[in-house]
Amino acid sequence: MGKLVVSLDGVVIKEVQITKDKTTLGRRPYNDIVIDNLAVSGEHAVLQMVGADVFIEDLNSTNGTYINGKAIKKQLLSHNDTVEIGKYKIKYLVEDGTDYEKTMIMKPGATTPAAAPGGSSGYQPTQGFGASGFGSLGAGTGPASIKVLNGAAAGREVMLTKVVTTVGKPGVQVASITKRPGGYVLAHVEGALRPTVNGSPVTGETVQLKNGDVVELAGTQMQFVQA
Repeated sequence: MGKLVVSLDGVVIKEVQITKDKTTLGRRPYNDIVIDNLAVSGEHAVLQMVGADVFIEDLNSTNGTYINGKAIKKQLLSHNDTVEIGKYKIKYLVEDGTDYEKTMIMKPGATTPAAAPGGSSGYQPTQGFGASGFGSLGAGTGPASIKVLNGAAAGREVMLTKVVTTVGKPGVQVASITKRPGGYVLAHVEGALRPTVNGSPVTGETVQLKNGDVVELAGTQMQFVQA
């Protein structure tokens, strides 16, 4: 099954599973994927699913639709293709059916504004967030959250509820966080640079994280917090 990861300035704001024969994208609220930005036309593009293939077609939009930097009219999407619409980047991913690829998305209203001192970690400048989680060593698998410490999203907090979550900038740096019986572990997924934990790059397959750890990924610092 394919999915779209929508990001702005390197921050994941929403993800959409492609489950319909036709998925519309545009600024108007009746679209399946709504991007409320003046650079996006009211009815900008449509994605068509033909069997296992997904095509994207530009609907004569004002600013055009680009794939991997090239303007297109209609094109078959391949795994890891990046669709560019205005300042938004939409990564097309084909999931292999394993939990490793699943990503948690926080819906509007599901996030809690960070009130705790010391910043907050939720990769979320607007309304959605490709969740990122960091777990606690020796503290079991109780409720956990991340707080963004820097950048435009500083002060945001996101609760971690799924077994596997991913976070980062598609095509640049992506990591996954898995909830295990002994706590949460961080793994490097994509990108030449590895994420760091308390300033040290992740070198092994996974790193188990503890309460208070600071993870840096795609230029954003996030702190794991577990009650």
